[in-house]
Amino acid sequence: MKILIATDAWTPQVNGVVTTLTSLVSKLSENHVVKVIEPSLFTSLPIPVYPEIRASIDVFNSKKILKDFQPDAIHISTEGPIGIYLRNYLVRKRIPFTTAVHTKFPDYLKDLMGLPTSITNEFLKWFHSGAVRTLVNTPSHQRELESIGIQNLKIWNRAIDKSIFRPLLLEEVDPYYLYVGRVSKEKNLEAFFRLDLDLPKVVVGEGPQLKEYKKKFPDVNFIGYKFGDELAEIYSNARVKVFPSLTDTFGLVMLEANACGTPVAAYPVTGPIDVISSGLNGYYDQDLKNAIEKASSVDRTSCFDFADQYSWDNVAKQFLDTLERM
Repeated sequence: MKILIATDAWTPQVNGVVTTLTSLVSKLSENHVVKVIEPSLFTSLPIPVYPEIRASIDVFNSKKILKDFQPDAIHISTEGPIGIYLRNYLVRKRIPFTTAVHTKFPDYLKDLMGLPTSITNEFLKWFHSGAVRTLVNTPSHQRELESIGIQNLKIWNRAIDKSIFRPLLLEEVDPYYLYVGRVSKEKNLEAFFRLDLDLPKVVVGEGPQLKEYKKKFPDVNFIGYKFGDELAEIYSNARVKVFPSLTDTFGLVMLEANACGTPVAAYPVTGPIDVISSGLNGYYDQDLKNAIEKASSVDRTSCFDFADQYSWDNVAKQFLDTLERM
């Protein structure tokens, strides 16, 4: 099968959406021909509130790429300039396609810009109304989207690279509480940073609030981006991976931590309530400190076993099943 994937999120961006898509394309390419329409193919400008993400400008060129490739199936993964242009073109030509909802960007934009969610929810409803099927990664997020009128939803799970994320304990390393991800306002990091805890706080990642938070919270150890075995070691030697976000749809980093044997602490919101089974691979609680304390006692082997059920083979199969039934 020739599969075309259009996305505004792609390397060198570092986030869960990019990890999901690059891993998916790698797996699909074993048996299919895959073409990705992504920002490096166009002139682009950085988004003011998200400078590491670039908005493509001359996206009309994507029509030629599509025509030259002649795909058997088309998937639009994001609601940015590339996605919007192709969505409108495909609707006009009555060509079927699927879409996906990876993030709760109405909540992001409300936090970052004060934009009412009623406006962005209407945009989401319009965008995905053109799709034959829209993929969503958790049951709780599916219910949220259905409540605003988005239909034809299907669950599409996530996975992690088990060749990278596995237990790599180092005896000489003192334990700490860990956050991995974007350093930005919408991740609710201050809820973690302000807690009085018995171990140091370590942050892996970068983002627009990095300089501000370094100055505001000098006791937090910000160590930048980490990858591969180094990141697996950091996960493995953390007492708990803390996930304070209130606006994520899944949180791939939770599975990465579990695969390294590390439990997760979070709030009981969309994403964590679908990924965390309290007492088995972490804890969620309205009191984040209480969640961290309870997660500290979770058996690390059970965390590893929990993550082991998530495979990219299953993720790719779910994706292909959706395309084949269009």
